[in-house]
Amino acid sequence: MPHKGSLPSDVKTKLVEAYLTGEMSASAIGNTYSIHKRTLHEWVRLYKTRGATGLMPATTNRKYSPETKRMAVEGYLSGAGSLDDLCAKYDISSRKMLQNWVKWYNGHGDFKQPNSGGAIYMIKGRKTTIEERIEIVSHCITNNKDYGKTIDCYGVSYQQIYGWVRKYEKDGADGLTDRRGKRKDEASMTEVENLRLQMENELLKKLEALERGRDID
Repeated sequence: MPHKGSLPSDVKTKLVEAYLTGEMSASAIGNTYSIHKRTLHEWVRLYKTRGATGLMPATTNRKYSPETKRMAVEGYLSGAGSLDDLCAKYDISSRKMLQNWVKWYNGHGDFKQPNSGGAIYMIKGRKTTIEERIEIVSHCITNNKDYGKTIDCYGVSYQQIYGWVRKYEKDGADGLTDRRGKRKDEASMTEVENLRLQMENELLKKLEALERGRDID
């Protein structure tokens, strides 16, 4: 009969060891104990990184530095690894925990600096001009997409910067134009277009210089 309710840590350990030695398959464990395959894989990861103690009930909340949270979130958002990969890399207790960090970060959030207890504070989006958006994207890209540093420098949200970088990489500076609202008069549009082209050329020069530097390294 399938097991109902939470399993004791010693049973979890035996199941993980049975899975690792090939004594029981994930399907057999899942069918016998009503355990989802993802849950079993999470137990296996915790067992590999923390030993049997990783499967014991936590007596205190595990602390993570703001830098660890930021690196894990930015790694996931940049495609550097899956939730499982990054949980293993940074020894994060669960996928759900990392998912929550990503939600905070995408919701205009950031992680406070050291000595703040690892709390999260909200950075709200703000209105920007096309010139500011080009400058912000330029700064972010030339600093290896360091979103945290860009947020600190320009006081805009992570979600804004992430969206602008993606639009620039897809459509160039045209993707950074705010097309909402009424159409500007022709003279004003020409002035903005000229400025956009000038700043785009400057950004391209910075990116070319950055690439040349990487080639030399």
